[in-house]
Amino acid sequence: MRTSPSLLAALATLVLVGSACGADGSDDVARDAPPDATTPGVLMGVLPDGPVRTVNLVTVMDTGSPELCLGPIAESYPPQCGGPALVDWDWADHEGTFDQQGDIRWGTYALTGTWDGTSFTATDAISGALYDPAMPTPTPTPTPATTYDATELEQIATELQDEKWVLGAYGGEGSDGHVLVDVVYDDGTLQDRVDDEYGAGVVLLNPALVDAS
Repeated sequence: MRTSPSLLAALATLVLVGSACGADGSDDVARDAPPDATTPGVLMGVLPDGPVRTVNLVTVMDTGSPELCLGPIAESYPPQCGGPALVDWDWADHEGTFDQQGDIRWGTYALTGTWDGTSFTATDAISGALYDPAMPTPTPTPTPATTYDATELEQIATELQDEKWVLGAYGGEGSDGHVLVDVVYDDGTLQDRVDDEYGAGVVLLNPALVDAS
């Protein structure tokens, strides 16, 4: 498994509420330079060793070039969303499975393919109409090893939201002592990092892509 050294440096700079002051009491904290967002694997976190699949149905949106929508989708017509580039996607291979308005095309699919940290190449696509997912195996929610109040959880979510590998983060009122974070992919490396930083079971990562095998 390859992890960008720049990403690990960026993760190491995450700090808890109340620890943002320097030794002299000032608000200045020495931080490493942010990672180069153009470096493959840094933009969206760690990289898989092999093929991956989407956990759920995802929207493929094409307003000029196909993109894989892994984050929020505005409920409009056409829907509005964006994401990583979808490489070598040909709508002619998916006739009858997508909607079109003018030059805009979109559809929902369960995808399998490869992820290089900045773009996705689909090797298999099942349309939403034909998708029959297996029932997921329930997993218990871990009890947070460290207790934070709602304000502290909100601050942690804000800090993580600034990371380029995070799609979205929420913590605070109603999060039951957790910070819930959507990411593109994680093989366990990122979860281990946030467990070390904030305490086991506090930050829960929810990847959009998982290993296909």
